[in-house]
Amino acid sequence: MQQSVAPVPTSPETFAGLVWPRRAAGAGLVRAAVLTVLGACLLTVSAKIQVPGPVPMTLQTLAVMALGAALGLRLAVSSVLLYIVQGALGMPVFASTPPLVPGLAYLMGPTGGFLLGFLAAAAIVGAAADRGLIKRPLAFAVALAAANLALLAVGCAWLALAAATGSGATGIGFARAYAVGVQPFLLANAVKLVLAAIALPLVFDTMTRLLRR
Repeated sequence: MQQSVAPVPTSPETFAGLVWPRRAAGAGLVRAAVLTVLGACLLTVSAKIQVPGPVPMTLQTLAVMALGAALGLRLAVSSVLLYIVQGALGMPVFASTPPLVPGLAYLMGPTGGFLLGFLAAAAIVGAAADRGLIKRPLAFAVALAAANLALLAVGCAWLALAAATGSGATGIGFARAYAVGVQPFLLANAVKLVLAAIALPLVFDTMTRLLRR
């Protein structure tokens, strides 16, 4: 006579999995919707905390990394998509709106590529979180670095080749795109990367210990 063996519960891999585990299908849809909206709200708030420059320097890079760790790939990407759609529809969620006017024209401008880069960064960090890499700080730091490089690469390529400029030209060339859209922010992005690499695994480990008590 064979004995049935109860499945061994798996430990959560993301912050959302810790504080709000997945349940039945119906509840899962509500959970996904709520977390996606909250993620888009976080991006909006982070966009409003900025240091002026040719391309506004905000806390959004740090927020995108946190979203990936908190929500995993699918929900993090969904949050970024919702955020971009809100701005495309005219909601003032982007950096410098107001005074700049949100909408499709904003997305076609110099910062549009960096907004698209958020999708790539959220996907990379979210995939790393889904694989449990947040429990391995060095591997997670590598994933954060890859996400940051992907964000900057997409943003720089857009600025160089496709961005609509005030003069009516399309793109400003790679040399100038790097000079105004990437180089001024390398140090700040490195600081954000180090903060995320240290803080996110530490907070995750602390929350795991507290919730298991």
